[in-house]
Amino acid sequence: MKPAPKTPADSTKIFDFTPRDFARVRALIYRQAGISLSEAKQEMVYSRLARRLRAKGMTSFEQYLDRLERGDDSGEWEAFTNALTTNLTSFFREEHHFPILAEHMRKMKAPLSIWCSAASTGEEPYSIAITMCEVFGTLTPPVSIVATDIDTNVLETAANGVYPIERIEKMAQDRVKRFFQRGKGERSDLVRVRPELRQLITFKPLNLLAPSWPVSGAFDVIFCRNVMIYFDKPTQSKILARFVPLMKPEGLLFAGHSENFMYASDSLKLRGKTVYELDPLHGSARRSA
Repeated sequence: MKPAPKTPADSTKIFDFTPRDFARVRALIYRQAGISLSEAKQEMVYSRLARRLRAKGMTSFEQYLDRLERGDDSGEWEAFTNALTTNLTSFFREEHHFPILAEHMRKMKAPLSIWCSAASTGEEPYSIAITMCEVFGTLTPPVSIVATDIDTNVLETAANGVYPIERIEKMAQDRVKRFFQRGKGERSDLVRVRPELRQLITFKPLNLLAPSWPVSGAFDVIFCRNVMIYFDKPTQSKILARFVPLMKPEGLLFAGHSENFMYASDSLKLRGKTVYELDPLHGSARRSA
């Protein structure tokens, strides 16, 4: 008996999604957010944007993208960007960074300032806040944290500070008891970060490609982890050039595990594993930025 013919992978798709549609999406998200989508992301783009077509009652990608480009629905740009933004994070992700952060901040003069430039759903800025509370032995350390992200949906989650209890299962129990509150009754499967932690952090929407940023230095530390991988080298260089004048002379920049800034900036030098500091040899470039 002959096997049944295989069904094409796209036969269940509700909308046609042509190579031209995909090329338009890639051009639009690059222009809007600097994100360089690879050819391998076509299925991901379809699944995420198909939800937007259904939500808007549209029948084709061409119709949806035409409307975006005409500016008929300015609010949809935010939804479009949110849909194509990847938000993979966890508490104390890339754990080796946090002892370095603690050691550095012990040496710096208070008050201290930190910018978390890709905050996602909040686990990273809250991990930073926990580290600062432990450094100073108080829930009210002399630290201010600005946490930004292009995705307004995840920022709302971050500001609320409420998470499924599974998110903290790998965290030391003394940290859990000190920094989280367990839900009761129907919310017993949730935890909330203590209000003191939330008060240390200011959440703001920010597009790293925007001509102006709603932040001001000088920062003791900037976290920019696992976001530069979505940008091409010229875009990375432009963003790093804008970071440099916002850093204190002794400031540190933390990158993601798969990111290398050495080829994108001559104002930074590698201090440790994916941790960078300003290169004094290029101080003139910093002052003129």
